[in-house]
Amino acid sequence: MPADLDFPVIFLLPSHLGSEELQELVEQIPTLTYDINEAEVILGKISRKERALFELRKRKLVTEEVEKDERTPPASPPRKRIRLSATPALGSSDLDSDTCSEGEIQRRLVGPVSVPKVEPTVKVAKLSWFTDSLSAGEVLPLDDKYAIYHGRKAMQPPPAPASVQTTPTKSTSNILTRAHKDSHPRTPPSSQKRYSSQGSSQKPGSTYASHPVTKTPKRPALLRQTTSEHDLDTHLPPIPPCLHTTYSCQRSTPANPPNQEFISLLLQIRLARTLTGDKIGVRAYSSAIATVAAYPFSFQTQNEVARLPGCGQKIALLYQEYKTSGTLKEVEEYESDPKLQVLKLFYDIWGVAETTAREFYNKGWRDIDDVVEYGWDGLTRVQQIGVKYYDEFLLKIPRREVEEIGGVILKEANKIEEGFGMVIVGGYRRGKKESGDVDVVLSHRDEEATRGFVERIVVGLERRGYITHTLLLSTANTERGQEPVAWKGDSRVAGSGFDTLDKALVVWQDPNYEGEGRNTNPHRRVDIIISPWKTAGCAVMGWTSGTTFQRDLRRYCKKEKGLKFDSSGVRSRKDGAWVDLESDPVTGEPAPDMLTAERRVFKGVGLEWREPEERCTN
Repeated sequence: MPADLDFPVIFLLPSHLGSEELQELVEQIPTLTYDINEAEVILGKISRKERALFELRKRKLVTEEVEKDERTPPASPPRKRIRLSATPALGSSDLDSDTCSEGEIQRRLVGPVSVPKVEPTVKVAKLSWFTDSLSAGEVLPLDDKYAIYHGRKAMQPPPAPASVQTTPTKSTSNILTRAHKDSHPRTPPSSQKRYSSQGSSQKPGSTYASHPVTKTPKRPALLRQTTSEHDLDTHLPPIPPCLHTTYSCQRSTPANPPNQEFISLLLQIRLARTLTGDKIGVRAYSSAIATVAAYPFSFQTQNEVARLPGCGQKIALLYQEYKTSGTLKEVEEYESDPKLQVLKLFYDIWGVAETTAREFYNKGWRDIDDVVEYGWDGLTRVQQIGVKYYDEFLLKIPRREVEEIGGVILKEANKIEEGFGMVIVGGYRRGKKESGDVDVVLSHRDEEATRGFVERIVVGLERRGYITHTLLLSTANTERGQEPVAWKGDSRVAGSGFDTLDKALVVWQDPNYEGEGRNTNPHRRVDIIISPWKTAGCAVMGWTSGTTFQRDLRRYCKKEKGLKFDSSGVRSRKDGAWVDLESDPVTGEPAPDMLTAERRVFKGVGLEWREPEERCTN
């Protein structure tokens, strides 16, 4: 097992790694760090020194190459594994067992000892070093076979702040007037309210870009433990069997777990990692959050956290900090960081992902008005609609309204073609009191009824005034004859072919309102998914479950069953053929309803049935 091997502190480069390979490595590396400045080894799927130097420059890690004659380290005892129990108190306030080694404590007690200063170094290594070490059952030497670059970390003073330049002032009213004249739906927000991040007043064209400061490499902290915590550790509840797996689809995850407050803080850290493009951190925090959310007991000690799969010392240290202070320093830094708050502002625009949010920021934009004033014509139509209804899309939708919207859609479907069934999926089905959008899956026992039906229902709902904008209309399933997509092998481009069901992503507004004048009912985001009856169980299962549950379900099917799962069906990875898991295995009869079909998919892939309320992974 990887945890039995004494690896140095490792930073993983995400470049050239597929999503599933990335996830597996995150779970396998026991000493993974998310801060490149802490790393002793930087691991990646690279083979040339030039590429290694590029990756270091990209992450602002300044190094000086270590000459070959300097690379042989002096004889020294092996590096000690970090312990989870603290060194006993020594009666001196300046001797912190979290920051001092045992030898350093002894030196302070007996007096100063002259020790030559050693600059920290880092090695960039091929990924094969780690995988070969796992296969060999020991940490292999980082020799020329595996090491691409060996550098000494340089301490650089922060650069002087750049002078701020300004852009000639443009008339906002002129911009808004021009935007209003654009053809429907290219209309900017009707409100003149300016959305901006607190503390951010720079305008486009300024050199408002913080200069990265090289961090001092820091020693990983140790977990401290009080006597009472030690006593609690001797009576910890056993780890539930379901938590011995890395697949969240194999365990129950309720909507309100015992450690919800701590999870909420971890979610904010993960969001910050998302906004900064830290894919490794996002994956690692997703796994840890899924584990903590499935743990059925309230945490008492940090060691209780450290023992859980996907958590380890990193999450245990965060819990220790949370237990002591009630919050996390990294969350406070995120909430007070002007740049991250601007990125969050843009990220909340429907149709803007984290990469686009960073592009907006790099253009000098700092609020929604900047997007309208300086970039309106360069936005996609979907992004323009996301800006126009920014406030309304952020409003939560109560369960009663979700049910009303679902009722209107089902009534319209059966008005067009009698016999349609529907399941409201997403957060609503998982038991959320409020939802960010409404997701429904429609299906019909007659396959001809679902062919091209998405276009018919959108037209019908538009005529009745419920759909105001269509953001996406996909008929991919109809165009291929509603046959499940054959699996074409792992060489296929990542992400292609995923969930190819017919669907319409629309903007919805209830046309019924009291009074005169403009309709003041809020605009809502609604997704209408059409599935053939033979794969409706997969559609309901995929669109109901939480994000991490879905990710792990696909990974589980691949690794454990040799199958390719998505919401449009299950295929064999051996020959690409569709695998029918929803018909009766004896009679071959189709499932009597969509929920029975979903249960059959669980059974068909070898998973225990989980109620929708048990699939609340974030």
